[in-house]
Amino acid sequence: MMFHWKKAVVIATAAVLALAGCTPADSGPEGSSGGTLTLGLLLPASTFSAQGASWANESPYMQAVYDGLLRAEPDGTIVPHLATEWSYSDDLTVLDLTLRDDVTFSDGTPFNADAAAQNLIRFRDGTSPNASFLVNLADAKAIDDTHLELTLSSPDPALLTYLTQNAGLQESPEAFDNPDVETVPVGSGPYTLNVDETVVGNSYVFDKNPDYWKSEDQHYDKLVMNVYTDSTSLLSAIQGGQVNVSTTSDNTTADQIEAAGYTLSPIENNWWGLIIGDRDGTLNPAIGDPRVRQAINYAFDRDAMLQAAADGRGTVTQQVFPTSSPSFDSALDDTYSYDAVKAKKLLAEAGYPDGFDLIMPSAAALGASNFTLIQQQLGDVGIRVTYEEVQVNDYINTIVTGKYAVTFMALQLDPTDWQLSQFELDKTATFNGFHNDDPTVQGHIATIQTGTAEEAEKAGKALNAYIVEQGWFAPWFRPELNTASDATTDVIVQVGNSYPYLWNIKPKA
Repeated sequence: MMFHWKKAVVIATAAVLALAGCTPADSGPEGSSGGTLTLGLLLPASTFSAQGASWANESPYMQAVYDGLLRAEPDGTIVPHLATEWSYSDDLTVLDLTLRDDVTFSDGTPFNADAAAQNLIRFRDGTSPNASFLVNLADAKAIDDTHLELTLSSPDPALLTYLTQNAGLQESPEAFDNPDVETVPVGSGPYTLNVDETVVGNSYVFDKNPDYWKSEDQHYDKLVMNVYTDSTSLLSAIQGGQVNVSTTSDNTTADQIEAAGYTLSPIENNWWGLIIGDRDGTLNPAIGDPRVRQAINYAFDRDAMLQAAADGRGTVTQQVFPTSSPSFDSALDDTYSYDAVKAKKLLAEAGYPDGFDLIMPSAAALGASNFTLIQQQLGDVGIRVTYEEVQVNDYINTIVTGKYAVTFMALQLDPTDWQLSQFELDKTATFNGFHNDDPTVQGHIATIQTGTAEEAEKAGKALNAYIVEQGWFAPWFRPELNTASDATTDVIVQVGNSYPYLWNIKPKA
């Protein structure tokens, strides 16, 4: 995301500031390694400190300079990297990892289990927006140089996935107290940051690490990562052949990108729609009635929303679980057909035959047309929406602190059911802003955490069905997130991440 949630906002909006500083793409002869890979990114690097690292749209910066303990294949399968083997205790509260013994940080410091332990604790206690990934990590200690033991306060089914992301990044312990730790990374990754050629916030340059332990992942001699915070400047860079690869922020430019000779590789990594958060009716009593939440779902013409908001590129949906999840059920996408008459009937049954008033937040940067469509479709069934404009930087806070009963949002499709529940559903979840404590939901989540694989899968399916039936959300669609690549470059998109992983971007063979 992003911050994971921030990636969704970036996809939903175009910033007004265009950043220059493009360099011509030069990936070398087709089928060869070497040369320069130029990437387009939607965000600058918020930090180069592993302790505070963000992921998603910022993952290329981190992957250039840091190795992770584990690695995720494009389909999400977890494979070895710095850790070559791992195993859990029977109660799933102790994770033992065997580490490589041939890796050195760019400052000459050897990588070992003590360094890994320090990095994990440092991330847990650090400033990363994803520091909560390691909330269940009670302790990390080195048994010897190549054996690391992680003790958990409670089982965490997503821990291995987290170790493939920013929570698993490894920085030289000798750099922890460097005054320039935020701007000069010291990792063991395939590249090193060229500070002299980098223009912070605009263009970042990386040189091939000559001592990298896994040379087969170094597909280029040099990387350039240019920042484009609005769709107009990005499109211009693509049409001018100034980038080899970039994610895109606006599907309405897709035809123009393809006309420029680029290939679009789509993936659906988030959902758009409404968070119907006030499920206990704390702010607006009407929202506490499931029939009202169901009426809201019936009020939306999802096909029309997809066409209007994402140029028709994506898939309509009525569930927040991704198709890659064992809990996904295609039948649930037929729960709420567009039916204004049925919506009005449900409102009348709930005691609101004349509809009711609903205050929602809006932010111009998230697209005025999105809020107009919401107001029109809900208005057609008698729900009178009034908006209160908030600054885009404050928009997330209005959701996670429960300031509004219903909010428009685009949220990530997490790769595991546990991650999704901890992000959106659990009583302590970030995007359960009202901290609804539903016994049915909490029971299914507990089974996902501690049950057998079979029990967890059954609980996940039941959880998905329950929140759809109860109208916890009103999802509209999963938009395509497209990665554009030129004729000299091959790209494989990554499940659960807004940017392809760096090692899956290669010269075309």
